[in-house]
Amino acid sequence: MTSIKSLLLMCAAAALLALGMAACAPTATLNMLASGDSHAVQAGVAYGPLPRQKLDVYVPTTPAPPGGWPVVVFFYGGSWNRGERAQYLFVGEALASRGVLTLVADYRLYPEVRYPEFLRDSATALAYGLDQAAALGGNRKRVFVMGHSAGAYNAAMLALDGRWLSAVGHKPEELAGFIGLAGPYDFLPIINPDVKPVFFHPDYPPGTQPLAYAGAAAPRSFLGAANEDKLVNPERNTEAMAAKLKATGVPVVLRRYARVNHVTLVGAFALPLRWLAPVLDDVVAFVETPATAAE
Repeated sequence: MTSIKSLLLMCAAAALLALGMAACAPTATLNMLASGDSHAVQAGVAYGPLPRQKLDVYVPTTPAPPGGWPVVVFFYGGSWNRGERAQYLFVGEALASRGVLTLVADYRLYPEVRYPEFLRDSATALAYGLDQAAALGGNRKRVFVMGHSAGAYNAAMLALDGRWLSAVGHKPEELAGFIGLAGPYDFLPIINPDVKPVFFHPDYPPGTQPLAYAGAAAPRSFLGAANEDKLVNPERNTEAMAAKLKATGVPVVLRRYARVNHVTLVGAFALPLRWLAPVLDDVVAFVETPATAAE
């Protein structure tokens, strides 16, 4: 007989696929179904003095390896207009269940701020992860910056453009890697009406595009995208970023996924949707692979 939990999993998957996780509301179902045994959470940790400058820490319950767990600092998407860390418990739980100490960070959004203030927040959150990795049980030499959609933009800018981390006393060379999922790396002129005011459309400030900073100094990178993404073009963004990084000698793992869209790409971290694409497996494999390996 099918268990109640199995029915919930199937219903959640059907609902999320039908809705495309619109406005991220169905993530509450994904979070409800996430295991509570895989991690201990430290919620609402301040990385700065402002209300949105907080993060949640997901600590694996498995014994730490020698040197500490690898660390991922994760930034969510939402067109820099919406989102909050509590919606992404399923990401923190999924990574922690695989032995990755995970920090899910909030950052200020439009209309409170515009570019580049959310990058300053993100840099401060990442600096917290670097500074506190050992105290949290992580490995200071294995800190990765990761994001989905707008969060992948934030992560890319921190990994590729040294001015953001240098402002908080760090540099991209300290990172063990960059993980970008469905990231917008080359998106001018802006079409999305939600994003236009964030970047002062049509008077874009100079230096806003991550692709322009892709070079030999970048950390090893994992770039993932859905084959069918109607919001962020995977060829112009993910494929172009992978090609430019590879051309400069940066180790890159590129993955394209067939059964997901822009939103369910990150949704596939959650148990009900893992059958869609092996995104979690691929990201964890990248984190666990020695720094010299590439594809």
